[in-house]
Amino acid sequence: MGIRQIVTEGDEILSKVCRPVEKFDERLAQLLDDMYETMNHADGIGIAAPQVGILRRALVIDLGEGDGKIELINPEFLEQKGEQTFQEGCLSCPGQWGETKRPAYVKIRAQDRQGGFFEMEAEGPLAVACCHEIDHLNGILFKERLIGELEIEGKE
Repeated sequence: MGIRQIVTEGDEILSKVCRPVEKFDERLAQLLDDMYETMNHADGIGIAAPQVGILRRALVIDLGEGDGKIELINPEFLEQKGEQTFQEGCLSCPGQWGETKRPAYVKIRAQDRQGGFFEMEAEGPLAVACCHEIDHLNGILFKERLIGELEIEGKE
């Protein structure tokens, strides 16, 4: 495993739509393992492949709340309900925070690292994290979802 460099705002890769993962092999497993290590090293709760420079539809999430590590390959929303506001930040926009509006509930279909399909449901912070990371796969930063002022650490 290895810590990869996190791509930050201003890099055009963050505005591109990712291609589907087609090969479920050791290279993908290494990418997912590296993404976990990179995310944990940066004190994050989620990271998507484009944030480490890879234009593939893969992401990892770990809220540290008993849900464990979540890997979503080629995720797609099956259902979204309700709405919630949430204070979000992003590893690709260090020191920036803002309030967003996201679905309160999501149902997602995705693949695991072996290529098997599964469905999952999420509410609350996990739903926000799923939406945030799937946005990355579609070239969207959380700042495009702001409903209030962007807060920047160190600025008053």
